[in-house]
Amino acid sequence: MHVRYSIALSAAALGVPALAADLAVGVEVPRLTVAEYHRPYVAMWVERADQGVAANLAVWYATAKKDGEGAKWLKDMRQWWRRSGRELQVPADGLTSATRPAGKHKLSFNDSAKPLGKLPPGDYKLVIEAARESGGRELLSIPFQWPPAKAQQLSAQGSSELGEVTLELKP
Repeated sequence: MHVRYSIALSAAALGVPALAADLAVGVEVPRLTVAEYHRPYVAMWVERADQGVAANLAVWYATAKKDGEGAKWLKDMRQWWRRSGRELQVPADGLTSATRPAGKHKLSFNDSAKPLGKLPPGDYKLVIEAARESGGRELLSIPFQWPPAKAQQLSAQGSSELGEVTLELKP
């Protein structure tokens, strides 16, 4: 009679770090002193080295306009629109939401769920584009490596439609 024994060990018990990563994006929407203020439309995405979109993270637009009229202005975020926006059906659950007021906003993502769940290791850029009716447009990007080898905080500073944008990575 042969007896087989099997032992199941968790990665933590072996001292192997869990393979999980977090990405948090902080976006400051500045309050502009202009005669006619409109909240900006904002798109955030992760871009591959070939400038293709690896993952859309968020799209803020005027969702409450009747007959979906707010969606027709999404094309004003030109870079996002050309790269992936025109192929997107809006509203998209978990991706699109209403524009945000002036202030600081934070979004968090992890690699166990969409949109980062299938992001292969490599060099990427976080790209954020903002456009505002009767205003301007601005595009910021922050290069990063996925998955992160160590915790880090990166940032970029906008000059008109965006304030400070932060990217926090945790292994």
